[in-house]
Amino acid sequence: MAQRHLDRLTPVDASFLHQEGPTSHMHVGGLTIVEGPPPSMEEFLEQIRRRLHLVPRYRHKLAHTALDSGRPVWIDDPSFNVEYHIRHAALPTPGGWEQLQSLTAWIFSQQLDRSKPLWEMWLIEGLQDDRFALISKTHHALIDGIAGIDLATVLFDLSPKPPPLRHSGRAWQPHREPGAAELLAAGLRGAVRTGIELAEGALDALSHPDHAFARAREAAEGIGEIVWAGLNPAPETPLNVDIGPHRRFVGVASSLQDFKLVKNAFGGTVNDVVLTVVAGALRSFLISRGVRTEGMELRALVPVSVRAEDEHHQGGNRIVVMRGPLPVYIVDPIQRLRFVSEAMDGLKESKQALGAEVIAGVQNFAPPTILAQASRLNFSTRLFNLLVTNVPGPQFPLYVLGREMLEAYPVAFLPQHHALAIAIMSYNGQMNFGLLGDFDALPDIDAIGQNIAEELSRLLSLARETATTPA
Repeated sequence: MAQRHLDRLTPVDASFLHQEGPTSHMHVGGLTIVEGPPPSMEEFLEQIRRRLHLVPRYRHKLAHTALDSGRPVWIDDPSFNVEYHIRHAALPTPGGWEQLQSLTAWIFSQQLDRSKPLWEMWLIEGLQDDRFALISKTHHALIDGIAGIDLATVLFDLSPKPPPLRHSGRAWQPHREPGAAELLAAGLRGAVRTGIELAEGALDALSHPDHAFARAREAAEGIGEIVWAGLNPAPETPLNVDIGPHRRFVGVASSLQDFKLVKNAFGGTVNDVVLTVVAGALRSFLISRGVRTEGMELRALVPVSVRAEDEHHQGGNRIVVMRGPLPVYIVDPIQRLRFVSEAMDGLKESKQALGAEVIAGVQNFAPPTILAQASRLNFSTRLFNLLVTNVPGPQFPLYVLGREMLEAYPVAFLPQHHALAIAIMSYNGQMNFGLLGDFDALPDIDAIGQNIAEELSRLLSLARETATTPA
């Protein structure tokens, strides 16, 4: 599906707009480090200009109907200027990692301007060792993690010498800004389209009643599981406090092969190992804060993409969320991994994801006020302690203007009353963590990053011992 002028936002996309407040910024992005001297600003701008036709949504802004009769729509920004969205900065000498992390935190502390297309990209000079950085920031209403890999085609190539781009060569001509009547009509068209889809689904249900009944029963069970999770709130922790607008950021580099080695030694999946490492790191953090961890099980909000393979080039969010366990009460890391693996297997077999998808579908007809309430419920502090999202990236090198991307660190977002979010991304053999924290609530966020490295090292040592122990 093309990303078109006057497209209506999906319910999930709109929920991220409703979630945003003065202290909870709903943008996501990443920090990448690239080899070689940086390109000139004009060269970089031209690289973006020549590729924006691949992602029309990057030239769209939000528009609301006069009567606010539905979700917002995307419209062409007639005053679009790429130079507003591409920013240029340089680190002071010596241009070290700590300075780059601080700049990343500052950039993610600033909200995006909703009167313009909801994205920025920063070209950062002054890094040590003849490198430069790129920092991207996009509102979650515009893009989710899996689609974000697709949209990287705006900038990155598969080889140092990319093939020539194929496009018409015609200059982009925006539609004129729509009036109130046209915006209202666009919202109504979206509602009618949804109604047609629901009607088609009803006809299919009449044609296949047994299948429809089974699907409805599973959906009801899924919604019931979500309600039950809400009746069993997440524990109170130092991670669940009022937050401000300012952020801290820490990146932790590791190897994907290390996670695979642990998985192969003790079972489970790579994601199970990730959650186990995070649980161990948070256990040490809580103990350092004087919190007793006996019997405590944190809950992680784990986004799951429901985007089909043939939908990877479409915009809009296609995600649901599940609540995964982080058993910080388990001391032994192997026992912790086995617990997480069994629990995640249970979640995959449960109806949680289906229930979340059904709720998102019901919101197609929800008025904006109800939609806002539903989105706040979805991110309720009662339900989870922190966001943990694992985004699979390409396992081969990418290039920008002939220069290889060396490292990539994802950056998530902080909902209200959540002081920490952990994003993980695999890229070209790496498995890198991006920790985003509230500036005031987490002055010790560096310690959590160190704990992650130590927990992985501990599991690696145990895995290697297992591999060398005679049967």
